Amino acid sequence: MKLLKRFIVKKNERGLLFCEGDFVSILEPGVHKRFDLQNRLTVETFSLNTSLFEHRLAGYLRQSEPALVEQYFERMDLAENEAGLRCEDGALVELLAPGSRQLYWKGQSAQTLPRIDLSQTYRLDGALVAQLNQPKLRGRNLAGLEAVLLAAVPAFHVGVLKVDGVVEELLGAGQYGFWRFNRQVSVEMVDMRIQAMEISGQEILTRDKVSLRLNLAANWRYSDVLGAFAQLSKPLEHLYREVQFGLRAAVGTRTLDELLENKQLIDDSVSQYLQEKLAGSGIEVSGLGVRDIILPGEMKALLAQVVEAEKAAQANVIRRREETSATRSLLNTAKVMEDNPTALRLKELETLERVAERIDRISVFGGLDQVLNGLVSIKAG
Repeated sequence: MKLLKRFIVKKNERGLLFCEGDFVSILEPGVHKRFDLQNRLTVETFSLNTSLFEHRLAGYLRQSEPALVEQYFERMDLAENEAGLRCEDGALVELLAPGSRQLYWKGQSAQTLPRIDLSQTYRLDGALVAQLNQPKLRGRNLAGLEAVLLAAVPAFHVGVLKVDGVVEELLGAGQYGFWRFNRQVSVEMVDMRIQAMEISGQEILTRDKVSLRLNLAANWRYSDVLGAFAQLSKPLEHLYREVQFGLRAAVGTRTLDELLENKQLIDDSVSQYLQEKLAGSGIEVSGLGVRDIILPGEMKALLAQVVEAEKAAQANVIRRREETSATRSLLNTAKVMEDNPTALRLKELETLERVAERIDRISVFGGLDQVLNGLVSIKAG
């Protein structure tokens, strides 16, 4: 008795017919009937919604069934120096890598493959960059987007383009795209504005072995970006180290008294050091200054005592000077009164006036002469 087996392939599907696991044919949509005496036939169906044909038979079909491949598949084969832009019904859906060998089902949508010769350029044109930017805003996902480097250079910046580790050019503000295939591509953003650098907590010994902690601020900018990156792998780290070295040279060769007496000395010394070391490096320092000089706790106490002693000594000198001046003035006054009775009498009246200011009431007996003679007595020397 013969056994008839039915296989159904839907309208948006294709089927592969196998006999004991061996490929027989491709089935189009419809109802297919086959005699199967020993239940050896099977069908594997594929939805055309997924156009890529990823199957163990792909290589076999390419090699042994070229007519079937031509009838049912779009072949998208790329050379080693080509990238592909796979489109479905005119819309870009996938970026294909060099050397790709893919089969896509025909029938669901029209497949096209514009090719890019990577040996001629590694830069994407502006229209393609605009297509690839903001992929989440597109109606469908774009496969293979990791194959390109998209770089947005903001205003007041430049992008340093490196290809296989070699600096190629500077990129102005704008949107750029580069193929990653067959090369290493990177873009480093560089701010062209004046920037601030903080050097904090630097522990340095002075020439007289006093430990200081210093905080320094510097303003810097790139004067020649290509020159800086051509000479220095990491320009910012190089600048930081040179500022440290200049600060240590300025502090380590001077005593604490010299530094405290003139803080500008450190700024001038470090600025001169950097001017010599950074000449021709593409980096310039436009301003520099020490913000804080922090002393150890015990050194602060000692300095406070020194300042207190200095001020006390200054106060004593001033006091002695004033006392000497007052004594000299009294001596001059005495000499004037000795030779001039009128001046002596005026001095007596002045003394009486001062005494009267301190007394609420005075009772006078014997007249004004008795008061003067009783209160002020000048003995002849």
